[in-house]
Amino acid sequence: MLEVIGAGFGRTGTLSLKLALERLGFGPCHHMIELIDDQEQLDLWSRVAEDGTADWDMVYRDYRATVDWPGVTFWRQLVDHYPDAKVILTVRDPRSWYESAYESIYRARSFVSPGNRERREFVGRLLWDGAFGGRFEDAEHAMAVFTEHNDEVRREVPAERLLEFQAQQGWEPLCDFLGVPVPDEPYPRSNGRQEFAARVADQMRKAD
Repeated sequence: MLEVIGAGFGRTGTLSLKLALERLGFGPCHHMIELIDDQEQLDLWSRVAEDGTADWDMVYRDYRATVDWPGVTFWRQLVDHYPDAKVILTVRDPRSWYESAYESIYRARSFVSPGNRERREFVGRLLWDGAFGGRFEDAEHAMAVFTEHNDEVRREVPAERLLEFQAQQGWEPLCDFLGVPVPDEPYPRSNGRQEFAARVADQMRKAD
């Protein structure tokens, strides 16, 4: 059963948040990376995206938290289905977010190998054609989608259930919100642009 729902778009510190939540005992935490090497996960979420709904208890049967896409696409359904779950909206300056997303996950869409063709098509339907209506290269449009999404989460999620969070804030606001002790270690930092590029390059080498 989900205890934490991440409602922020990818490239807002979601992988770092996944690692942080798992460190705090809210793991496993679902993230788009679950779909990279797991065909069962890809098949499952392809059906969810096609139907637009799901048996959420089955989908998240092995998870205590979710962040990033594909879950964020269905944030309203998840917030309703898990009324006791806390919601974390990871945020970032819209221009900085767009540049990061464009240079990482959007550029990576052109990398095709037999093993990731289905995943690329899934991400295309869910994100580029879905959330962004086929207009992600229009920066103003993409940033407007990003901003409106964040505003909708702020409006619709009760204040007592919602934490608006940036990774640079560190452990304290996150731990206070979740009611757990602050770890004696730095907050995770993961999946910057260089790390993302290195991961894509590694996938390309494996595909050769």
